[in-house]
Amino acid sequence: MNIHFFNEEIAYILRQKTLLRKWISDSITAEKRVGGDLNIILCSDKHLHQMNVQYLKHDTLTDVITFDYSEAKQVSGDIFISLERVRENAKNYNKKTLDEIHRVIIHGVLHLCNYSDKSKSEKEKMTLLENTYLAQRPLKLKAA
Repeated sequence: MNIHFFNEEIAYILRQKTLLRKWISDSITAEKRVGGDLNIILCSDKHLHQMNVQYLKHDTLTDVITFDYSEAKQVSGDIFISLERVRENAKNYNKKTLDEIHRVIIHGVLHLCNYSDKSKSEKEKMTLLENTYLAQRPLKLKAA
């Protein structure tokens, strides 16, 4: 599995990338999938809003947009994350920013594993899975 991290229009250093890659890879394996190419791009609200309008025709702010390039059981795609939205969510839910970054990363990964969150029951299932995988992060990743 090739997992790459990028920034677009922001300055942020995501630490412990080796542990993060392993956690993501282990989560994909737990879903009985195989890892392919995965790009995780931290970006500004402005950048993600423009993408939301251009590609999804939604004129709203969002914390994550996932572009799925998966084939069969191989998970591949781009996960764009608004650092500004994540920071605001962390503040609103009294969480650490890094925990919220991890939540939206695994949320995007679950979309690439073919999970949806359109209905209430689908959203509940995804949230349960997010919580399950967040609990499985290595301690060093949680403490960062």
